[in-house]
Amino acid sequence: MTTHMPPMDNSGSSFMTRLRNAGIEPGDSEDLRQQKSLLVFMSGLVSLASVLWLMIYGWMGPNLSSSLPFGLQVLVAFNLWVYIQFRNFDLFRISQIGLLLFFPFVAQWALGDFVSASGLILWGLLAPICALLCMGVRESLPWFFAYVVLTLMTGASDYLLADMVPVTLTTHTTISRQTSVVFFALNFVTLSTLVYLLLRFALLDRAKARASLEEAHTKLAAEQERSERLLLNILPAPIAHRLRASDATIADGFAEVSVMFADIVNFTGLAADMEADQVFAMLNRVFSSFDELAERHGLEKIKTIGDAYMVAGGLSDELPDACCAVAELALDMHEWLRRDQTTRGEPLHVRIGIGTGPVVAGVVGKKKFIYDLWGDTVNLASRITDEGLPDGIQCDRASYELLKGRFTFEAPVILSLKGKGKVEVWRLSGRIASSSAARQTS
Repeated sequence: MTTHMPPMDNSGSSFMTRLRNAGIEPGDSEDLRQQKSLLVFMSGLVSLASVLWLMIYGWMGPNLSSSLPFGLQVLVAFNLWVYIQFRNFDLFRISQIGLLLFFPFVAQWALGDFVSASGLILWGLLAPICALLCMGVRESLPWFFAYVVLTLMTGASDYLLADMVPVTLTTHTTISRQTSVVFFALNFVTLSTLVYLLLRFALLDRAKARASLEEAHTKLAAEQERSERLLLNILPAPIAHRLRASDATIADGFAEVSVMFADIVNFTGLAADMEADQVFAMLNRVFSSFDELAERHGLEKIKTIGDAYMVAGGLSDELPDACCAVAELALDMHEWLRRDQTTRGEPLHVRIGIGTGPVVAGVVGKKKFIYDLWGDTVNLASRITDEGLPDGIQCDRASYELLKGRFTFEAPVILSLKGKGKVEVWRLSGRIASSSAARQTS
């Protein structure tokens, strides 16, 4: 693995980033990542504070020992090094919080009473705060209880011994009032700053995590919406909802559905003289227009098979007169094709067949599934389409009975269909004037 050194001008930022991310594993949860970053950040702040204390001790004079802040810095740094090497966060968390709890009390006991040590035990408050942020509410209670007990014990000890001996750092050196005041102020200011920075770090990290989560939710919602649109392009909306809700087989019977097939005349001959992309562009333009017309009439596109287009009406209760809507669609298709020109400047012609009757509708398969229709009605509509004339719309008897009086038909003809024998069909030629006027008014 090649290690890339960070740019020199960003070394400080890169170091802080590496320090914050120390010990974080790729599989860590967001909460665990925050806990690790928070405790490492706190360790860094304590180390910086120890350096500051060393400098102040040096400035105040040799009468104050620098071994205590130096010892704290060494212990914190060593504990952090062990954690980075062995990645045992549970051990690091307990040892580091324990160090933050006990060291201030040990230091104060070494310096004298509460006043002479300038309230050094206040630093122990960092332990329950870190436990609260890095362990949890319940787990932080023992640490807070330990802090309170140690504080009470230290206060009781100072109270009992207050009048017995003078407070000294050594047997010869007393701590001046000025020194105590300076370190009281420093302890309060520094501890308050550390607590503020710790809480600020936690809140910023959580805000960042929340923003990241919201962004992920937004992307997920957009992806779900995209998947929803894609699913609704493949399946009718009620079927899509049922498919999401259950893995059960979907197969429904309908007593009266109008099925229509539209087949491009002489498609093979047309395609032979065209490039593949031209064929695709032509079919895409034609079938996209048919889709818009079908949607306008409230009909359900079922599928396309090569150059054939299949649509149905009556698969839901939303369309009161499915057969009439199918007939209107067929006429609108012809009108659109008369206005449209192919890439060669010639109009396309289609054969259309309409059959009405019972069908079974459902979803086939578990992969690349489609919603399809089966039954004699489907077969009849397909076969009368195949036997139709260019620009003709042929209807079976059931469709004719539903449409007569509103549409004009030519005299019926008898077709000999494979598997069906002699079948009487009617060729739909147009709308009756009153029906057309009513349609335009509605």
